Amino acid sequence: MDALEAVGDPVRRRFVELLAAGDRTAGELAALAADEFGISQPAASRHLRVLREVGVADSRVSGQQRVYTLDGAGLADAAAWFDGLGAFWEQRLDALGTELARGRKQTRADRHVPARKAGS
Repeated sequence: MDALEAVGDPVRRRFVELLAAGDRTAGELAALAADEFGISQPAASRHLRVLREVGVADSRVSGQQRVYTLDGAGLADAAAWFDGLGAFWEQRLDALGTELARGRKQTRADRHVPARKAGS
């Protein structure tokens, strides 16, 4: 499994979103997962382990708590994959922009055409 597959799961994707805002303890993440997804603490731990294994998250022990942090290295591969699709979207968005501009130009032209009188 790679980072892209790992964040395909909604629970793991939510963990990534939460970790992007700052470090969280395993307990905090498990409690949030229980509230939002109805999963158990062991299930949350398995999701966190997957994120660690693919390099998306890292953890450290702080006293009796395990603290998770986002690891940008694991997400870099996924970001590079998405960046590779950029040219595909840029071409289509440029074409859409051109069509929208044409539509606005035509609408302005239509407003300035005098209405024809009946019988003309």
